[in-house]
Amino acid sequence: MKTITFPDTELQSSNVVLGLMRIAEMADDDIRTLYGSARDAGINTFDHADIYGPSRHACEQRFGEAVKLSAAERESIVIQSKVGIRPGFFDFSKEHILRTVDESLAALRTDYLDMLLLHRPDTLVEPEEVAAAFDELHAAGKVVNFGVSNHTPGQIELLKTAVRRPLVANQVQLSITHCPMIASGIAANMGGLDQSVDRDNGLLDYSRLHGMTLQAWSPFQKGFFDGVFIGDRENFAELNTALEELAAKYEVTPTGIAVAWITRHPAHMQVVLGTTNPGRVAESAAGSDLPLTREEWYRLFRAAGHVLP
Repeated sequence: MKTITFPDTELQSSNVVLGLMRIAEMADDDIRTLYGSARDAGINTFDHADIYGPSRHACEQRFGEAVKLSAAERESIVIQSKVGIRPGFFDFSKEHILRTVDESLAALRTDYLDMLLLHRPDTLVEPEEVAAAFDELHAAGKVVNFGVSNHTPGQIELLKTAVRRPLVANQVQLSITHCPMIASGIAANMGGLDQSVDRDNGLLDYSRLHGMTLQAWSPFQKGFFDGVFIGDRENFAELNTALEELAAKYEVTPTGIAVAWITRHPAHMQVVLGTTNPGRVAESAAGSDLPLTREEWYRLFRAAGHVLP
């Protein structure tokens, strides 16, 4: 398992992350098996959010109940959570951030978060309130590192006008078939081509220039929760052929190749899994550090329907 060190931190994290948004209805033994499969595969990072589950903190609570971490085990893993989405609106107020972190810590049965991410951008954000919340959380030892999710470069720069803590990660949607942040740069300045439309103001280049780690959520989704592309020969026959041929070459599954397409990028991205299947966790982890060639990477890109001008 390949690891990364977040810029400006000492935090070392596996480049494959287990997301836990679907564990609310799972039995304790099944959650422990899922967690164990991740640890066995070399994954040390676990992704939560206050909104995951049928009620606030439901998945965090199930994790805390099922996985009773010893002090040594807690120190060996990375737990991150997200804050800011409320029913019908977004909220980056100081009060909401502080209250939510306390609730997350109680649900997870831990004293601290290794990382806190601001979830979907709050257009009513007051950067001074975020800064005050982050400073208070860090001073109290409740949160060690901070980042964002689904934010553009401009939104990050706005936060930085007041936030003094380094923003070291940005969790965004990314897969072979849903990669506008990559595809638009490849087709820059091509008139009349939808792929050339820059939808995030150069987020990929911004992240590399400013040392922010990109965390890819929905790494197997065709679009916004439109189903997975792996095995979908009706819509992605050429892509699945390429995945299967490369899987045979590297002795992994197509899932591992789909992960490797992301981890191969020199931006040193992480892949956030959403599966509750221990076998799928192992298959994904196998793609952590596969040495895809440039030709192979671009073959997958083209097979997914993207254009090389």
